[in-house]
Amino acid sequence: MRILIAPDKFKGSLTAAEAAAAMAEGALRVYPEADVVQFPVADGGEGTLEAAVAAGYEERLNAVVGPILAPIGAAWAIRKDAFGGATAVIETAQASGLAHMEPTPANALRAHSYGCGQLIAAALDAGATEIVLGVGGSAMTDGGSGALRALGLKPVDAAGNVVPLGGGSLGEVAAVDLSGLDPRLTAVNLRIAVDVQNPLYGPEGAAHVFGAQKGADADAAERLDAGLRNWASVLREASGRDVNVPGAGAAGGFPASFLAFSNASLEGGFELVAGLTGLADKLGKADLVITGEGSLDSQSLTGKAPIALADAARAQGIPVIMVAGRILVSPEDLERHGVVAAAQLLDVAPSAAESVANAGKYLAWTTSQVLEGA
Repeated sequence: MRILIAPDKFKGSLTAAEAAAAMAEGALRVYPEADVVQFPVADGGEGTLEAAVAAGYEERLNAVVGPILAPIGAAWAIRKDAFGGATAVIETAQASGLAHMEPTPANALRAHSYGCGQLIAAALDAGATEIVLGVGGSAMTDGGSGALRALGLKPVDAAGNVVPLGGGSLGEVAAVDLSGLDPRLTAVNLRIAVDVQNPLYGPEGAAHVFGAQKGADADAAERLDAGLRNWASVLREASGRDVNVPGAGAAGGFPASFLAFSNASLEGGFELVAGLTGLADKLGKADLVITGEGSLDSQSLTGKAPIALADAARAQGIPVIMVAGRILVSPEDLERHGVVAAAQLLDVAPSAAESVANAGKYLAWTTSQVLEGA
């Protein structure tokens, strides 16, 4: 039997690679002779870099400016191809993520994406001809303006002064000076993985929908939304492009700036990462798929990695077993996606805290139990 073990992260307890190792341990207890392949997956958010490294990309580390100016180390990855090109993988969360900032109203207004722009510059310096950007877990709501500033753009106010970094200053921008913008942006193939369809601004935009998780109160959200609206106007004036499109509201509006001044494309996260890492080839050789994530809920059904993988497996007639930290969707929902059996760690752990502390142990045990019962 060939078993493909391809979980997403169990956020707060296990990385995708750690989860895969625990699931493999459980699977081998039941099928000790099985050919088990561990293949961490992601949907374009946090974990995308880990999935790329697991698939053979070379990990690198750069010192960058964090989302509120403190210097941090940020990882990214690159792989060269046989034709002289190279693909880089960058997560906005590495350089400009919420993990690097306390979510307060003041910080929500200050946070910026400058460090992510520094990683893009590093990838270009390393010879990247294609850059894949995963945009989950971000701290900023700056429309990608900080990243473009790291790449040479200068946003100025009506008096010609460069405005401060951060989404809270976008309302002051009257124009942009493009004279120093890195010309390589128009040559690189920039692919942005998004799993939301929110526009840049408005009631369903970045500030109003995602601002609260970054610390924004009602007043800060209004200011950020007004700034994004103004930024879109400035970008349209400078580039002739309308950037208030579905998906532009991801990661605090990060895609907007690149939609204006590069050949960026917005793509579904799972499909993009699956193609990037060679998941399709692994899936085609499997007799059984085991996948899962920390919380399998209604958001999972919108195309998150485990359900998207289950759909791909179902299309090839491959049964899927789902093991998650908690399962908040119905058995009927899972069955529609080709899942033949499922279990959650919280059924076996004495408490939620205990399941986090011993997540690997419980994940291995739960995997073996669901396989024996399937």
